[in-house]
Amino acid sequence: MKYKRILLKLSGESLQGEQKYGLSPAVLQSYAEQIGAAAAAGIQIGIVIGGGNIFRGLQGVGRGFDRVKGDQMGMLATVINSLALHSALESNGIRAKVLTSIRMEPIGEYYSKARAIEYLEAGYVVIIGGGTSNPYFSTDTAAALRGIEIEADVLFKGTRVDGVYTADPEKDPVAVKFDDITFDEVYTRNLKVMDMTAFTLCKENGLDIIVFDMDTAGNLRRVLDGEAIGTLVHR
Repeated sequence: MKYKRILLKLSGESLQGEQKYGLSPAVLQSYAEQIGAAAAAGIQIGIVIGGGNIFRGLQGVGRGFDRVKGDQMGMLATVINSLALHSALESNGIRAKVLTSIRMEPIGEYYSKARAIEYLEAGYVVIIGGGTSNPYFSTDTAAALRGIEIEADVLFKGTRVDGVYTADPEKDPVAVKFDDITFDEVYTRNLKVMDMTAFTLCKENGLDIIVFDMDTAGNLRRVLDGEAIGTLVHR
C-alpha cells in the first residue's frame, strides 16, 4: 500500500443516497465495507463527515437562523452522521471510535491529537465529529485541520464526482478531468476542489489531496492501490 495513514473526508449529502434527506442504510453499508477492507489491509484511517444531509449552517442563514447557531446545528449534524457510520462499522466487525471536537461524553470522547493517534495506531478507525468546533469553518476545513494534526499521508476527499475537472462535469458536457494538478494551478484556474480555507491549509502544510468517487463500491481500495481513478492535487 502506498499510504500508511489517511484522512478520509466523506460528504454528508452522499449519506442520504437516493433520499432527499437523512441517512441511507445502503450507503452506510457500502462505506463500512470499503473502509473495513482498507483497515484490514493495515491502513490507519481517520474520518471527517459533513452534515449536509441533515443541516447545513449556511442553509440556516437563509431561513432566518443566526449564522453561529446555524453552524452549531451543522456541527451536531456531523456528530449524528459520525455515530451512524460508527454503528455501521461495528455491525461489520470493524473496530472504531468516535471523537468529538465539542465535549459531549458519553456520545463521543473529546478529541485530541494524541488520543486520535493512539487509537489509529491500535487499529481503530477514528471518526472525528463536530467540525472544527468553531462557526464560519466548513467540514472541509475540519478535514484539512485533522489530516494535518494526525500527520496523515494524504487527504482523500470522497465525493459523487470522480475527480477535478476544468468545469463542473454535471453542467458542462465537455469538461475535462485532470489526473493530477498542482495547488497553484487550481488557484490560477479558479477550480472548486474544497473551500479556500481548507485548500490553503493543505497547500501550506504539504498535505496532498485525492478527489475521487466514493459512491462506487470498491473505489476506496482502488485509489489506495494507486489506480488513477481520481485526481491528485499536489505541490
